[in-house]
Amino acid sequence: MNSNIRLDEKDRQIITLFQKNPEISQSEIAEIIGLSQPSVGMRIKKLKDRGILSHIVGMNFKKVNLFLAKVEIAAKNSQGIIETFSKCPFFINALMVSGRYNMTLLFMGENIATLESIVDYHLRLNPDVKEVDFNIVVSPVKDFVMPVRITLESERGCDLDCDGCPYYKSGRCLGCPATNAYKGDFWRKD
Repeated sequence: MNSNIRLDEKDRQIITLFQKNPEISQSEIAEIIGLSQPSVGMRIKKLKDRGILSHIVGMNFKKVNLFLAKVEIAAKNSQGIIETFSKCPFFINALMVSGRYNMTLLFMGENIATLESIVDYHLRLNPDVKEVDFNIVVSPVKDFVMPVRITLESERGCDLDCDGCPYYKSGRCLGCPATNAYKGDFWRKD
């Protein structure tokens, strides 16, 4: 993390305006903060080039009918866990954290049982995972926009076969959307 990021009042105003309305025009920003449009454009470019300002397109979990799971784990091999889920359509992001657990994983899905199945099969049974704490986010207080993998590559998210999975066979899990075994609606290719 860079602690030398210096923002002046105009930069703060620009960022705040984008947070309120990501589609605001440079001309509108210029009028509100009292600068010319070219000056605003240059400031936006500098903020983007420095990685301070970026645009994320995703789904607002406050508005869609999907479940968000926050899974905290104590992992011996964090990189291995990230590789396990790197192509998983249910996987949103991972955070390296301090404290009892060293990773927080975010998953989304159509039902809680599928999310529980992913955690049980891929984390609780994983010898590199010492401890797991599984929680469902009931409701975000503010808008919570996260990129979601909507279109899937032709390859599966992991090397496991849904047909051999006890959670899939028992009907607890909807299966991986990147396979023909998938029984859900969100990723269905109609």
